[in-house]
Amino acid sequence: MQSGGAPLPEMLAELLGLDPTNPGVILVMALIASAAVGSFVLTNTAIVIWAKRKITAAFTDRIAINRVGPLGLLIIVADAVRLLSKELIVPEGVDRPAWDLAPLVLASSALLGFAVIPMDMEYNIQIADPEVGLAYVFATASIASVGLVMAGYASNNKYSFLGGLRAVAQNIAYEIPLILTGASVVIFAGSLQMSEIVTAQQQSLVGPIPSWYAFVNPFAFVLFMIANLAEVGRNPFDIPEAPTEIVAGYQTEYSSVYFVLMYLGEFIHIFLGGAIVATIFLGGPAGPVLPGIVWFIIKMWAVFLFTQWARSAVPRVRIDQLIEIGWKGMLVLSLANLMLTAVIVGVVNV
Repeated sequence: MQSGGAPLPEMLAELLGLDPTNPGVILVMALIASAAVGSFVLTNTAIVIWAKRKITAAFTDRIAINRVGPLGLLIIVADAVRLLSKELIVPEGVDRPAWDLAPLVLASSALLGFAVIPMDMEYNIQIADPEVGLAYVFATASIASVGLVMAGYASNNKYSFLGGLRAVAQNIAYEIPLILTGASVVIFAGSLQMSEIVTAQQQSLVGPIPSWYAFVNPFAFVLFMIANLAEVGRNPFDIPEAPTEIVAGYQTEYSSVYFVLMYLGEFIHIFLGGAIVATIFLGGPAGPVLPGIVWFIIKMWAVFLFTQWARSAVPRVRIDQLIEIGWKGMLVLSLANLMLTAVIVGVVNV
């Protein structure tokens, strides 16, 4: 989709010969587009069940799953049947409905973020393209913090409560640097609109090197990747669930389908983080030869691979170290990056 092109619901209406200005038609097409994009995201998340084990095994020199189906691929089905068939145990004293809603909040907040992600510019694979697209993504992703607090508080478990408190402290400490670093990209692009940010990266920087913001401002890219690790709870920032310290933190008391939703939400957020990184730093779906959607998937999975490397190779920090890194390190560096970017762009545009 070129900048200003019709989003996916309008394109579907035109392909079917329907009136794209009719609100009822657009509503139905939006539901169809949402179902398609949601299925795409959930399919990638399902593959993670297999890929996560294979990737971690490769990093730690192990074989991993190889018995359930070819290459162990049927572990996806086996795990789904195993987890969904387990009894849903509701502990005494939980605060319902907060305890029931927390898994849904975690999973749905990440799915909502994909509504404005441009997955392919040529075939208009983007549900909506509002002028405040990047702000919308950050806003919906931050709803997950509410779900973590709900799960920790409502579980009537001291380990869950500690996990919820840690989640709040971590998300506040790293969400601000994440947004400030994203704001530096907005200064370069001159827009919060996701398609505009992608379009602004289409030019050549030097020779064959594209003007992706990861090359234009590598310092901001590194800051964003670190802050994103903290936001999705991957090492060294997996403090809210820290199994060796607080059992499993905010998700200690969850089982069966609720446990599935908690982990589903976690991995959807990892992919949402990868989608944001791909969009604002890696040119979105841009790339040679292959279709845009393929490049988008490659970039999104590359970020997931990085999170798995961190999970396997980087030791967990203590909670006091985590807070200190966030407030005394990341916040200062992200502010400095934002001010320097504003000065550079201001001088260039004079």
